[in-house]
Amino acid sequence: MFKKQDSFYFENFVACADSACQAAAMLRQVVEHYDPDRIYQQLEEMHNIEHKADQQRHELLAALVKAFITPLEREDIMDLSRSIDEVTDKIEDVGIRIYYNNIRTIQPDAIAMVDVVVRCCQAVKSMMQEFPNFKSAPKELYQHIIEINSMEGEADKLYIQSMHNLHSNCTDPLTVIAWREIYNYLEKCADACEHVADAVESALMKNT
Repeated sequence: MFKKQDSFYFENFVACADSACQAAAMLRQVVEHYDPDRIYQQLEEMHNIEHKADQQRHELLAALVKAFITPLEREDIMDLSRSIDEVTDKIEDVGIRIYYNNIRTIQPDAIAMVDVVVRCCQAVKSMMQEFPNFKSAPKELYQHIIEINSMEGEADKLYIQSMHNLHSNCTDPLTVIAWREIYNYLEKCADACEHVADAVESALMKNT
C-alpha cells in the first residue's frame, strides 16, 4: 500500500492518460464527421486538452523536485510522464496536419487508423490504472503491455496498406504528399502508446 503522497504520482499518470483518450476521441470525431469549416475550432479544443496535459505533467515534475522519497526511481517517473504526454502531443500533431494541409475530404483508411489509436489510448489508461498494483499483480500489467504492443503492430499493418492504397489510387501529388504526412503521424501515435508500455515494462524490471 502506497502512502498518500505517493498516490499522487499514479493518479497523475492516469489523469494524463485520460487526456490522451480525450484527444483521441476528439480526433475520431474529426475524421468520422469531417467538416473542413469546423476543423480550426476542433483543433483549438484539441490544443486545450494538450495544454491541460502539459499542466498535469508540470505538476508532477514540481512535486518530484520537492520529494525526498518516491514510489519509483525518479528517472522512471520522469520517463513515464514524458511518454504519456507524448501520446497527446502526437494526436494533436495529426489534427494540425489535417488543418494546415487544407484537407477537404478524409481518406477511409484514416478512420481505421484513428480507431486503433483510440483503442491504444484506452489501453494505456487501463494500464496506468493498474500500475499502482505493480508489485502485487505484475502479470496483469504485462497483459496490458502485450495488448498495446499488439495494437501497435496492427497500426503498422494499416499504415503500410494505407500508403499502398494512397499511391495506387491517388493521382494528385499534393494530396499524396499531405496524406503521407498524416498517415505517418497516425502511426507515430500508436508508437507513442507503445513507448508508454515500454516505460512501464522498464519500471517493472527495476522495481519488482
